[in-house]
Amino acid sequence: MKIILISDIHGSMHYMEKAMAVIDKEQPDRILMIGDALYHGPRNPLPKGYAPSEVALSLNQYKDKVIAVRGNCDSEVDQMLITYPMMADYTILFINGRKWFVTHGHVYSPEQLPELSRGDVFVSGHTHIPVAEDRDGISILNPGSIALPKGGYANSYGIVERDMFRIKDFEGNVIKKLAL
Repeated sequence: MKIILISDIHGSMHYMEKAMAVIDKEQPDRILMIGDALYHGPRNPLPKGYAPSEVALSLNQYKDKVIAVRGNCDSEVDQMLITYPMMADYTILFINGRKWFVTHGHVYSPEQLPELSRGDVFVSGHTHIPVAEDRDGISILNPGSIALPKGGYANSYGIVERDMFRIKDFEGNVIKKLAL
């Protein structure tokens, strides 16, 4: 199974188009949208190509593949434009026999994990900083931000294929990776 992980679009159609090119090229089975899709939030600058309604239309093209969680900048009014469910604070998936806890990161975070066991996977966004690490047998994944990266990192997304998680920039360079 191939999964693309996208977080923190913050309404940037410029970077959504780059993400769509990756999705069209990679042809993933699923797309994990890890929150903060449309609004830039009061603490963030306007991202390049800010057009939240266009981002919503673009995301809706993939509604059959998207599994989404709500970010701290997402609101109920956003659900009026988005045609797939996106208001859950977290979702739990079972992929390749492993439990995946997927959340934006403003409620649960790597510093405040939910109840997980060795072998489980914790996925979040929110910080805009890519993470791919093992903590006491729990895989901690964060694809970074496609629109507003922080910490000197490039705009990035994640991809899971077979038993490998990679964080890539839009030129295809691997920023971080972790065997799952």
